[in-house]
Amino acid sequence: MVRAEEILSMEYLKKTEFTGSTEGMRYRLEKLEKKIVADDGEEHVEKALLCTIWPEPFNFHTTPDDRKESREFSFDRDGVEDAVAWMNDRLFAEKEKFEKAPSQWDTYKLE
Repeated sequence: MVRAEEILSMEYLKKTEFTGSTEGMRYRLEKLEKKIVADDGEEHVEKALLCTIWPEPFNFHTTPDDRKESREFSFDRDGVEDAVAWMNDRLFAEKEKFEKAPSQWDTYKLE
């Protein structure tokens, strides 16, 4: 189970991504910046918290994209809490997938 207090501060997330793992599930939290064009044509940058989960054993860059699942949250402490709740929901909803992940190393085709 992921705990919100394990996630480092928002100041840390402003600078770099945070990664972790629990019970066969790996996760990554990172700042996402999107350019938004307002109705009046003015552009501004909106920040979001992108949370990505995937089954073990490999890191984010090595794991094929089709084995990852992502969702965006607000870039604030409430967004971190929401991301943690979502990760825990996914962990329990797909418990078997994550529990069996370490035994499936040979099913990955690395390029």
